[in-house]
Amino acid sequence: MARHLITSALPYINGIKHLGNMVGSMLPADVYSRYLRQRGHDVLYICATDEHGTPAELAAKEAGLSVAEFCAQAHDAQKAVYDGFELSFDYFGRSSSQQNAEITQHFARRLQENGFIEERAIRQVYSPVDGRFLPDRYVEGTCPHCGYDKARGDQCENCTRVLDPTDLIEPRSAISGSTELEVRETKHLFLLQSKLQVEVEAWVAEHEEEWPQLASSIARKWLTEGLHDRAITRDLDWGVPVPADTWPELAAEGKVFYVWFDAPIEYIASTKEWADADPANRDYKSWWYEAEDVRYTQFMAKDNVPFHTVMFPATELGTREPWKKVDYVKAFNWLTYYGGKFSTSQKRGVFTDQALATLPADFWRYFLIANAPESDDSSFTWEHFAATVNKDLGGTLGNFVNRVLTFSRKKFGDEVPAGSPAGEAEARLGEQIAELLAEYEGHMESLQYRKAAAALRALWSAGNAYLDEKAPWLEVKTDLEGAALTLRTAMNLIHLYSVVSEPFIPASARAMRSSFALADDTATWVTPEQAKSLDAVPAGTPFTVPPVLFARVTEEDLESYRERFGGSEAG
Repeated sequence: MARHLITSALPYINGIKHLGNMVGSMLPADVYSRYLRQRGHDVLYICATDEHGTPAELAAKEAGLSVAEFCAQAHDAQKAVYDGFELSFDYFGRSSSQQNAEITQHFARRLQENGFIEERAIRQVYSPVDGRFLPDRYVEGTCPHCGYDKARGDQCENCTRVLDPTDLIEPRSAISGSTELEVRETKHLFLLQSKLQVEVEAWVAEHEEEWPQLASSIARKWLTEGLHDRAITRDLDWGVPVPADTWPELAAEGKVFYVWFDAPIEYIASTKEWADADPANRDYKSWWYEAEDVRYTQFMAKDNVPFHTVMFPATELGTREPWKKVDYVKAFNWLTYYGGKFSTSQKRGVFTDQALATLPADFWRYFLIANAPESDDSSFTWEHFAATVNKDLGGTLGNFVNRVLTFSRKKFGDEVPAGSPAGEAEARLGEQIAELLAEYEGHMESLQYRKAAAALRALWSAGNAYLDEKAPWLEVKTDLEGAALTLRTAMNLIHLYSVVSEPFIPASARAMRSSFALADDTATWVTPEQAKSLDAVPAGTPFTVPPVLFARVTEEDLESYRERFGGSEAG
């Protein structure tokens, strides 16, 4: 069995994330992690809150808290939401950890020793009204490339181009809105990415054919445009300090590393946080250093792709140390809300805490993965959401479970009936289930989420088709033993569904599985070959009928959701 390292883009500390953030990184990483664990692989799924940078400082100020207090509270609030979605992190760390400070400083020292960091005097935007230098994100203006009027000084959200604040047309302070900005001289450290261009190109060339087109095309675009030297320090109070033993003057001035330098290093540091909790049994370097036997898969939305396919690999290469680099980048497009952007700042769309307070996590998990924005952007609408969960979860899976167990209890009591030996219909069903299960496995292995969801849906539908073909409600009148066989076979399908649906809908899978009082139910997966026999739940097994698995989303519900969250084209 392989060793799989899985990371998803770090959610920023500032605010609860929306559904687009969930489907763009953490949820698909969780589904994949769960699947691999069920197949017997050694999996380590690591994530963390990204806590440095100006937004955290400003949010803390607004909340009347110290930055450390604000980040601690926000981390716990985010973690509670992810627990509610049943995200199965092996560890969910914090980029403000001591481990991240130590490893980030180590990386910087190594890059300096190898000639990839240079101290430069630069001219930087200063706001007299705010009394501070403005980090890139806090200069806003019009993008010179696409004309988007809310571009930030580090990157245009609209066209994804990386920018410098001085590139912006009509720049203004994002803090005060002041346009009375000055440019003053200050010193910063630069990562000499231009010197690493050839190495990064060679590394990307080894991987890009395997990556999804979205990831490889963004990486290639950046490399074609050429890697530029980038400032990796900022004038902030909150962040990983520049080490005084290497840069005494900058350390004395209070410089910290830019959040986009230390955030990817937190993947390593979070693994060390995990290892430090149980040092006798865990070693973070076995996953990250000379880890040739590890398969590393990273999940992210498209705006994060350049940093993980070009910038962070450049950083790792420049250390001249054998740090593990990503093998496969699963990149996603945007999930929109009625065609417009989810917006944390403008509170537009459904946010993850609100989602959990509204409907069970499995409704969201299934809908988001089944409609994952893989090949292009996908739109969330309440109408589409209700139609999907009512049809697939309620109508196809939930209805099958309920009618099989309810009817069997009514006609045969609280134990799985024996009935006739399996016949031709059951043999055909077994072959069909094995074929669909193999298809499902293939899509899960290749991280094709929409196709995997379609295959899972087809597995559920096969049970309904079998039930309709055999019609046990009629069969019971003329062939009691035949009806018992049909229901026993259907119950075995329910158990199979409970196992293979777990990556998508873990809570519902547990409810289905716990319906059967199997003495030794230790199966973590069902292979296509095993599925053919449909005999994991033998006759005589006690069972119970679970409560309704998926309550219907009614038109009245929809009206209230549209009113609460907005249900038309976003402006």
